[in-house]
Amino acid sequence: MSGERPERPGEDALIARYFAPLAGEGADGLRDDAASLTPRPGHDLVLTADAIVAGIHYFPDDPAGSIARKALGVNLSDIAAKGAAPRAYLLTLGLAADWTETWLSAFSAGLAEAAAAFGCPLLGGDTVRTAGAAFINVTAIGEVPAGSMVRRRTARVGDRICVSGTIGDAALGLALRLAPEAPWAAALDTETRQHLRDRYLHPRPRLALAPLLRRHASAAMDVSDGLAGDLAKMTGGVGRAEVAIADVPLSAAARQVIADEPALLDTALTGGDDYEILCTVPPAEVEAFAAAAAAAGVPVTAIGTVLGGDGAPLFVTEAGASRSFAAGSYAHF
Repeated sequence: MSGERPERPGEDALIARYFAPLAGEGADGLRDDAASLTPRPGHDLVLTADAIVAGIHYFPDDPAGSIARKALGVNLSDIAAKGAAPRAYLLTLGLAADWTETWLSAFSAGLAEAAAAFGCPLLGGDTVRTAGAAFINVTAIGEVPAGSMVRRRTARVGDRICVSGTIGDAALGLALRLAPEAPWAAALDTETRQHLRDRYLHPRPRLALAPLLRRHASAAMDVSDGLAGDLAKMTGGVGRAEVAIADVPLSAAARQVIADEPALLDTALTGGDDYEILCTVPPAEVEAFAAAAAAAGVPVTAIGTVLGGDGAPLFVTEAGASRSFAAGSYAHF
């Protein structure tokens, strides 16, 4: 009959079809209510949880595989920033009323691809129906040698501030998605547009840096809510961060956008979704850290210093003027 909803599998069949094939050791094929995980001798477990919600963290019409990769990637970015290696994850999936098996098949395929790439199998979770927006919550579990997890609030005055990769691409990719006909956006070529969109859709957890952070960093976190705001979280109560804006690493795509629309520099510095590593490193360790990171395939750049005193981070222009950002990062509330 026209307009009828296709028959859908029940919860057990849904789990067996789409998620049991992703299960790792200790999960018993997702046939039990809990899984087991034993850390290797001499290691600690590191746990983190982040949710992404339709209409808040992703667009409902984003590719389902990309949504899956983002859900896992943003959590493993936190794991990497703690100096940990991934071991496993738990998944809670809240499906909105209009879910389809086509979407779920693409989502589970994207999840399988990401989990294989990151070396992080599924151990369990829950699948529920939601009366509102769809959501995906991941609890990621990592592992570090005992006592070696890198904390966020342990920077020291005099440390150099470093970031991995490039800053601002994802925030500019979101701006492009929201205003594709803006003059600066209309001027972009296809390759530049694709680069910015890809950085927004597909976080790249910097797992290769984890052992280097344990070796060289005094503090670390990932840049999820914006460089300026996350830097304030990391150095607050320790000292005042000072950053040279010219030293903040920008991709060629971001430089092009900011050259055409200089106001978007603020978006790049505060917009979030970078999922790069932000860390502080003793001055004597910076050269060795940068060399080891380059050898691991992830560039890192020193952008500033932790000074004495307090207050919001200062961003210094090439002309010597100082700027701070009252709202330096994304906030849910």
